[in-house]
Amino acid sequence: MHIHIVGICGTFMGGVAAIAQQLGHKVTGSDASVYPPMSTQLESLGIELMEGYAEANLEPKPDLVIIGNALSRGNPEVETVLRERLPYVSGAQWLHDNILTQRWVLAVAGTHGKTTTASMLAWILEDNGYNPGFMIGGVPGNFSVSARLTESNFFVIEADEYDTAFFDKRSKFVHYAPDTLVLNNLEFDHADIFDDLAAIKRQFSHLLRVVPDSGQVIYPTEDKALNEVVDGGCWSDKVQLGKDWSAKRNNEDGTSFEVMHEGDTVASIEWSLLGEHNVNNAMMAIIAARHVGVPAEQSADSLSRFQSPKRRMELIGEHNRIRVYDDFAHHPSAIKTTLRGLRSHLPGSRIVAVLEPRSNTMKMGVHADAMEEALRAADEVFVLQPDGLKWELARVLPNAHVFTSTGQLLEGLLHEAQPEDSVVIMSNGSFDGLHQRFLTALQHSQEA
Repeated sequence: MHIHIVGICGTFMGGVAAIAQQLGHKVTGSDASVYPPMSTQLESLGIELMEGYAEANLEPKPDLVIIGNALSRGNPEVETVLRERLPYVSGAQWLHDNILTQRWVLAVAGTHGKTTTASMLAWILEDNGYNPGFMIGGVPGNFSVSARLTESNFFVIEADEYDTAFFDKRSKFVHYAPDTLVLNNLEFDHADIFDDLAAIKRQFSHLLRVVPDSGQVIYPTEDKALNEVVDGGCWSDKVQLGKDWSAKRNNEDGTSFEVMHEGDTVASIEWSLLGEHNVNNAMMAIIAARHVGVPAEQSADSLSRFQSPKRRMELIGEHNRIRVYDDFAHHPSAIKTTLRGLRSHLPGSRIVAVLEPRSNTMKMGVHADAMEEALRAADEVFVLQPDGLKWELARVLPNAHVFTSTGQLLEGLLHEAQPEDSVVIMSNGSFDGLHQRFLTALQHSQEA
């Protein structure tokens, strides 16, 4: 079968492409801009990529068109599909019909920590001989790809709440039919598609409706929104972090902790990850792995060798004793926990936070009032005021260094950075290559 994927270079759709190709289909795809790392990963699989959207991309006519959720009416390929009555489907529906109904699905949902928790879970299963398939919204550190299909009965999937397609406004995760469901947390996000928290909670309620009574739902006791969702209807076994399971940290930065089950210590973890949020992510992965048969002690041993996904507090370089981290954080809660984790790990280091408010929710200013508190753990804050931002950064963050271009921001950062600083660059995009530009400039200044 010839499958053409419209919007192929996103992480999710690129994963769909890789799995379709593994199944033996001929796969082609198009995107507005074909860019690494997904373009490189797809080309290495022999998948033909077309830059830009055009009616000609659908010649010869494919047997099936998979349409990404970033596409809308008016797109030339979407219009051709509808006009020519070509068979089409969303990526989430295709996954459900061709992969997920045949496997034990372990899904990780929530506002924060999905990529890291799903990566942990996939690695635990891999390290314990389960050989899982997976689809993760980033490149897991212990694997070389973001998605793969295996002969295993187990499949780990990062389950995000974004909508499915222009013709299906349900959240993607409703299609995943998980047997094991991790709900990390629930806050308001994606203001471009959800009016309020209640609208997101409604989608999470829909997700609970497709978990079988033989399944398991894992969630934290202290998350009010999630507890309200679960109390509104859950037909599966419920396991709570904070009640049935808990973690006892041996130090402030979370690099050592005990795994507690019903009050007893069942495992210990020593690892390189930082922060309370990663301790919670690990606990969720341990509980989920136990549902399929991996004892907590074995999961803990696996996590001692866990490598964070790319762009999750990733130390990408150090010059002149200045450490530079890349982090995907783009929501106040994630920014806060990231910086607090680093502060507890390096109490004597000056932390310089560099932020690009790039997500649609951030651009709309929904969380503007929470930003000063989110950045409080940083000693210095550098922020980009991009075109189209609907709030004034200088007003909300009066002590921050505000710039209107990455070039100006880079100059200011170079002037301010000092030896022993930890510079955390936070964005859910490329930030105009600021990470490498800053490292290169530091290297040049060191050589000079």
